[in-house]
Amino acid sequence: MLARRPVFPGVIEMNTQAGWRIGCNVYLIHDDRSWGLIDIGYEETVDEIIEMIRQMDFPLSQCRALVATHADVDHIQGLAKAKAILKAPVLAHPKAVESLESGDRVKTFAEIAAQNVHMEMPTVKVDRVITDGDTIEIGSRSLEVWHTPGHTDSQLAFRMGDLLISGDNIYRDGSVGAIDAHHGSDIPAFIRSLERIAASDVKWLLPSHGPIFAKDDALLARTIARLRGYLTLADFGTCATHWPLIEEWDRELAEGRLPG
Repeated sequence: MLARRPVFPGVIEMNTQAGWRIGCNVYLIHDDRSWGLIDIGYEETVDEIIEMIRQMDFPLSQCRALVATHADVDHIQGLAKAKAILKAPVLAHPKAVESLESGDRVKTFAEIAAQNVHMEMPTVKVDRVITDGDTIEIGSRSLEVWHTPGHTDSQLAFRMGDLLISGDNIYRDGSVGAIDAHHGSDIPAFIRSLERIAASDVKWLLPSHGPIFAKDDALLARTIARLRGYLTLADFGTCATHWPLIEEWDRELAEGRLPG
C-alpha cells in the first residue's frame, strides 16, 4: 500500500504523490472508490502513474474518465495507452478531437523539426466531447467545465468548489502556456480567459505545470497587462493583432522621410 498524499480533499497530484517530477501535472480526482484523471502526460510514464494509482488502492476498474485539458503532446501522448489499460472514456474539447484522433504531430508539438523534436503521437478516439458549462461527474465529485482558449484553441479548465484546475493558462511565476500559431494560440482569447479567472471567486489554481498556488489578483493583473502588450509585438508573429511599427513606417515612406 502507498499512503495517499492529497493536495485537497478528493484531489491527488501525481508528481506531488511521487515526490519527484514525472512530467506535466496529472490530477487524480476521486471519491471513496470512483476516480478519474485530468491529463496523463507522456506515454513512457503511463505505467509508473498507473502503478502508483494501484498501490494507493484505487480499483483500476473504477476509472470513470481520462480528461484532456488540451491537445499538446506533453499532456496527452499517453492517452491511448492509458485508455487501453483502464478501459475508461476519453473526454476532450471538440477542437481537440481532430488532433487526438488523427495524431496530428505538428499541432500537438510532437514534431518541431527546427528544434530536433520528433515524437510519436498515438491516435486515440474521443468518447465524449465537453465544452463550456458541461459537468463531469466522478462519483460524488462534480467538475464544471470552462473553455479557456488562448494557449490552444481547445484549452479547458475545471472548477471544483473553490479550486480551478487551470491548465496552461497561468503558472505561479506569472508565465503562461506557449503562444504559437501552429497550435491555435489566440492572444485576445487568452486575455479573456485570464480575465475570467481573475473575476472568479476561486481560491486556488491547480496548473498543468509547476506548483499549485493561491489565486493572486495582482499576479493575474500583471500577466494580463503583459499579454495586452503582446497584441502589437512582432515577436508573436501572426498571433499579434497588428504591428504599429509597420503603420508608422508606412507614414514615413509616404512623407518621404529619410533616416536621421
